[in-house]
Amino acid sequence: MIGLTLPPYLLSRAIDDGLRPGDQGALAGWVAALFGVGVLNAGLAIMRHRTMTRIRLDAYFRTVRVVVEHATRLGAALPRRVSAGEVVTIGHADVGVIGQTLTVTGPGVGAVFAYFVVAALLLSVSPLLAVVVLLGVPLLALLVGPFLGRLQGAETAYRDRQGALAAVLGDLVGGLRVLNGLGGKGVFTARYRHGSRQLLDEGYRVGSSMSWIQAFGLGLPTVFLATVTWLAARMAAQGTITVGELVAVYGYVAVLVVPVSFFIESGYDIGRGLVSARRVVHFLNLEPEDFTAGARGEAAAPEAPAPLRDPVSGVEVSPGILTALVSARPSEATDVVERLGRFTPSPATWGTVRLDAVALDQVRARILVADNEADLFAGTLRAAISGRRAPDERTLARVIDEAVAGDIVAGLPGGLDARLAAHGHNLSGGQRQRVRLARALLADPEVLLAVEPTSAVDAHTEARMAARLRAARRGRTTLVTSTSPLVLDQADVVYYLVGGRVSAIGHHSDLLASHPDYRSLVSRGSVQQAPAREATEQIAEARAPADHGPPAPQDHQNPRPSAEPTHETLR
Repeated sequence: MIGLTLPPYLLSRAIDDGLRPGDQGALAGWVAALFGVGVLNAGLAIMRHRTMTRIRLDAYFRTVRVVVEHATRLGAALPRRVSAGEVVTIGHADVGVIGQTLTVTGPGVGAVFAYFVVAALLLSVSPLLAVVVLLGVPLLALLVGPFLGRLQGAETAYRDRQGALAAVLGDLVGGLRVLNGLGGKGVFTARYRHGSRQLLDEGYRVGSSMSWIQAFGLGLPTVFLATVTWLAARMAAQGTITVGELVAVYGYVAVLVVPVSFFIESGYDIGRGLVSARRVVHFLNLEPEDFTAGARGEAAAPEAPAPLRDPVSGVEVSPGILTALVSARPSEATDVVERLGRFTPSPATWGTVRLDAVALDQVRARILVADNEADLFAGTLRAAISGRRAPDERTLARVIDEAVAGDIVAGLPGGLDARLAAHGHNLSGGQRQRVRLARALLADPEVLLAVEPTSAVDAHTEARMAARLRAARRGRTTLVTSTSPLVLDQADVVYYLVGGRVSAIGHHSDLLASHPDYRSLVSRGSVQQAPAREATEQIAEARAPADHGPPAPQDHQNPRPSAEPTHETLR
């Protein structure tokens, strides 16, 4: 920045010492010096750009690394503390803004120095011009200040709505099938559309503030340059300064336009950077939950199978039977599972002891939470199902059949030795779900807590999965969360949750007959006006395969009626 102030001085000397008196030697000397300074400034500009690029990228990747490390540290607490959309926005947009903001540091310091150097040079030409420059630049900053404050407020509101809208979109995409089944897709779509319009309005506010700042960034320095040039031209006409000094003053002020414009632009960058930095700092201040509490607990786990109780909701998972949780809000049922699986602090009990008083390794060895979003790591299909175990082929074939995953093995080149991409991205959502279920059945835990194990498959496959899950877990303690009548019809007992608390308990058919809200929820509104007997018959019919291509092999536990309901009717 200081280097930019040298050419006007050298140009004035070339005019006053060489051009006006006709001294060719002096003129050539000052021109050579001007050329050398130009080359020097070009080299400095290249180095400045490289340095600022390195600072920007270094800041970006440092911040990304810190955010990712903290997300890993939060572990299973992450989705309960912040939405996936917010994490993505922080990890991509916010860290990029922070990196960009840091690039104002070097040129910013240089602009301050250039400001004082220009003032000093003008002081040697005219004290009046120096005073105008010294007072004019701060005045420009004061004029832009209110717009910067308004922009920061608009950016904050925009960023908040952006994170919230990303969360809604993540929920909409992640639970599309479940929402469609519950008739809630339209509600979420309308909610997303409303949020999108609000975000658009906030974007217009941000754009309005930005346009004023950019207009001032271009216009005010130009007005400032014209004012100083007008004063200098009058002084030259009056003979107070020389022609060379007039050229120098114009050059000094023209150079000063760069730092003045930079001050205005950097104010905008810093405002955005502060908004993003607050979001990142808020995320980094999130504390992970203590999942190891009681890891060395002194209480002994029940020797025999014992009921799991959740006092918060009133749910009790009895040993040896298949229990189902139903809630209009799937997150409420998931919260119960996480408390009973000891993934969140709670007063849950196992038999007569508090669950958090038992050593964590004993809990993990006997109670398995089968999450619908559990990861599938890159590797073979065999490894994805087997995990750390080494089952024989017969055992593998059994759990694959129980999870209705035989078509997956048959359809992949290499069968069980076929390669899976990270997260199982080369499988469909329903295929990944069945692989997860096969993995859980192979583990054969004393207590299996499964979250929506059939939500991503078609109705025919879902009916077979539900029947085979019941058969595979006969005599074992099992809890599933679902609103599917195909699954609920297989359960020994169903807990209906309202507001996170147990509202009704009973068999699926009994709840259909006695609770209209339950009937409306699980039958998707298709049997609201039907008598209880007719509702039960419709649910029984729903166990038949839907029209999804060629008919599958007959399942003796799920006889196929002559009339097949469509997928839309079932879901």
